[in-house]
Amino acid sequence: MNELHFAFKARQHLNRGLHDLPPSTQSRLQAARERALARQKLAVHQSILVAAGSFVQEHTEGLRLRQILVALALVLGVVFYAYWQADRSIAELEVIDSALLADDLPIAAFTDRGFDAWLKSSASH
Repeated sequence: MNELHFAFKARQHLNRGLHDLPPSTQSRLQAARERALARQKLAVHQSILVAAGSFVQEHTEGLRLRQILVALALVLGVVFYAYWQADRSIAELEVIDSALLADDLPIAAFTDRGFDAWLKSSASH
């Protein structure tokens, strides 16, 4: 017996037993069925942006203002740190470029293998 045939047989058996129930039980079962159908979620096809928006809305409804402010502060802190690191790196390169343009370097330094080490040590001073 396959699955569809079994479901058909079970439905027939339940329908036969339905006639033997008292009317009050039948009305309660009907009311319960209507409530269940009213709460049933329907599958709706929607665009990805609508799905993302509803996901964000569902997950942010329970958040408090304090949690949102903490998350915003964390994001701003990460952005500030990245900016500060980039600015520091640019400042180090600025010192090296200034030394090269000001001719503070002897000519032999350009051909020396330790030139890179000298640049790094002079940039740290």
